[in-house]
Amino acid sequence: MILVNTDYISGKELETLGLVKGSTIQSTNLGRDITQALKSLLGGELKTYNKMMNEARALATKRMAEEAEAMGADGVVNIRYASSSVMQSAAEVIAYGTAVKFT
Repeated sequence: MILVNTDYISGKELETLGLVKGSTIQSTNLGRDITQALKSLLGGELKTYNKMMNEARALATKRMAEEAEAMGADGVVNIRYASSSVMQSAAEVIAYGTAVKFT
C-alpha cells in the first residue's frame, strides 16, 4: 500500500476508487493531564500530548489504509489529517484521502 499526500504516484496510472478515512479519539490519563497542565504554566513542550497525538495519527492512518485495502486499493493519494478537541484532554484525529488502483 502506497500512501502519499500528492494527487499522483510517479510512474503510475491511477483509477480512483473513492474516499477513505480512518479516525480515533485519544485521551491522556488524569495524572498525566495534571502534570501537563502544570507544564503549560511554565512553558515548554507538552511531551505527553505530543505522544498522544502521534499515536492517534498513526492509528487513524492505519485505519484509513485498512479501509482502502478492503476496497482493493493499491494506494491512497492526497492524504490529509484533521484534528479537533472532543473534550478536555481528548482529541479526535481523522486521516482521509482518495483510494486508487494501479491500471
